[in-house]
Amino acid sequence: MDFAAITLKIFSKNSLVMSFIVIGILMWISYTVSDKFTNKRVHGSAIAITIGLIVAYFAGKFTGGSHGLADVAVFSGIGIMGGKELLNYGIVSTAMGVRFEEIKKVGFAGVLSLFVGVFVAYTVGAVIAYIFGFRDPVELCTIASGTTGFLIGPVVGEALGGSSAAVTIGVASGVLKAVIVMLVTPYVAKYIGLDNPQTAMVFGGILGTTSGTVAGLAATDVRLVPYGAMTATFFSGLGVLLCPSVLYLATVAIMT
Repeated sequence: MDFAAITLKIFSKNSLVMSFIVIGILMWISYTVSDKFTNKRVHGSAIAITIGLIVAYFAGKFTGGSHGLADVAVFSGIGIMGGKELLNYGIVSTAMGVRFEEIKKVGFAGVLSLFVGVFVAYTVGAVIAYIFGFRDPVELCTIASGTTGFLIGPVVGEALGGSSAAVTIGVASGVLKAVIVMLVTPYVAKYIGLDNPQTAMVFGGILGTTSGTVAGLAATDVRLVPYGAMTATFFSGLGVLLCPSVLYLATVAIMT
């Protein structure tokens, strides 16, 4: 057995270790590009996610699978690293550093932003799905829920029995939303007063998409990240509650 085959076998048996190496290299490249070519205006994590989506697409085309690069044996650990357990740990960790005094200041506006954000995102997603020919309330709700948040779509789709196509479209629209938020936030921050914990919490509550909010705020002011991430996380929870219940019933009422 030659050296390449031995190396491949070792990495395949230790795929999680390999995933940390791959992600580490990707992050180094992304932050270098952010620093050298965008003067840190586009955050490294936004670039990393964009590269990851591109790699996942071509990996899926190459393997014919549905888990992106994780379908390649040597990179299968990425499926574990990006799984729900580590994802939840990552989301919880973003709340470290939050000051309760700042949370109290946002008051009713923070709560209202959550409901406004969920209703507006759902409505936009449902209208776009309708324009593209979807008429079944379950399909409309599934796609609209994915637009609300790419983590919400699959949950709602499974709860209501939405088709895999509707779930996929919803997730894709949610990912697009996250990428747009992370790329645009640094450029609009000064125009919307996004320079303090209170506005960061309202911002996260309206837009949700924890990954997009975190990356966008990190490129704006890293001190705002915990506040925006916290309300964005609540947004996901509220979306999971409202989309398959109140908003689904509203969709049924409108379509019948």
